[in-house]
This record gives sequence, structure tokens and C-alpha cells, in this order.
Amino acid sequence: MKCTRLVLIGPPGSGKGTQATRICARYDIPWISTGDILRAAVKAHTPLGIQVQMLLSAGELVGDDLMIDLVRERLAHEDTARGFVLDGFPRTLVQAEALDQMVGGKPLLALVLEVPEAELERRLTSRRICTRCKTLTTSNSLYGSEEELCSKCGAVLITRDDDNIVTIRARLENYRRLTAPLIDYYQQRNWVARIDGTRPPDEVTRNIARVIDERMDLRDC
Repeated sequence: MKCTRLVLIGPPGSGKGTQATRICARYDIPWISTGDILRAAVKAHTPLGIQVQMLLSAGELVGDDLMIDLVRERLAHEDTARGFVLDGFPRTLVQAEALDQMVGGKPLLALVLEVPEAELERRLTSRRICTRCKTLTTSNSLYGSEEELCSKCGAVLITRDDDNIVTIRARLENYRRLTAPLIDYYQQRNWVARIDGTRPPDEVTRNIARVIDERMDLRDC
């Protein structure tokens, strides 16, 4: 049995969500995002989830140790036997080293979606979310200039609070600061594949699949 262990890295607006969904469907592996892990742990009222809820209620960040425990718990599930796509973890070198231990030192492939910041700003400021079904879409109108309706359910589309230019630039700065050391970490192991995220989504998917098939098809579980 072959394994596909992937770490998906990319700035806000790079298309990670779209590509993660497609990768997981193609290789029949789970998409594991830190946001989903945190929400699931809190909802399940597990001991770790209770700790997370206390931190979030106090307005504090979830630290490395707790995040590592949450991911370790998730990777122990049977659906990860053939691999996984990790989104949002690792975010620090401490987390990356812990992930290596979780997989027993077996190779991972870090897929880095690269998109220029000007394009990221354009994408994020034109992004809309449905007030009913929560579908994300891209608007062709000026930022917040007119009411638009969801093509799926007909409800009104709105701009998310964090999709304003000030917040977007702060998020991109945080991404640069936190992610550069991670990319270097995986580059030293030759476990990085850089993907041009400016191409049409279908082409990006094909390029990712080609890299995975070339780099991961000989990796035993």
C-alpha cells in the first residue's frame, strides 16, 4: 500500500481549499485542517477540546504543545492509513519537528502554492461568502459596490469582515514571517514542490497531481 502524506502551504487566497478538496478526492485521503480539528475537539468536549475552549474563551492562542497533541490525536484515526493533506499545520518549526516524529521520520511532501501578493489582494478583496449556504465565490464587481446573489441558493452574498485590505496585508505579513522557515526546513530534506497558483484551477490540480505521482508513488506506508 502506498501513502500520500502532504503538507499544503500557501497564503490566504492562494486556492488551498479548492486544491485540498480535489487532492483528497483523487487520492482518497482526508483533508485535515487545524480549524476543523479545533472545532471538532471543542464540539466533542474531549479533554483537549475543553482546554482549547478555555484558551479561546480567554482570547488566547493555542500553543505548540496543545496543537501538536490535537494533530497527533487526529492522525491516529484509521482514515489516515493511506495518507493525508495537512492544512494549517505545521505553522512553526517545533510543530514541523513533532510531525516528523508522528510519521516516524517517513517522507512528507510540502506543496507550496505560490501567488504574487498583488494577485492575492485582488482575489481576497473580490471574495464573497453566501449568507445562507456559506459558499465562497469571486465577484467581478467593485469591492462591496452592489448586492449580489448566490448562484447556488439565491441568498445574498457579503464580504467577510477579514477580507479588507488592512487585514489582508497583515495576514500576508504573518504568512511570510511564519512560513519562510518552514519552507526552508522541508527544502533541506528535498520535500518541497513549488506550484504556480496563478494558473487556472484545473491546471493547478493537474500540476499538483503530476508532482505527487512523481514524488510519492514509491513511498510505502
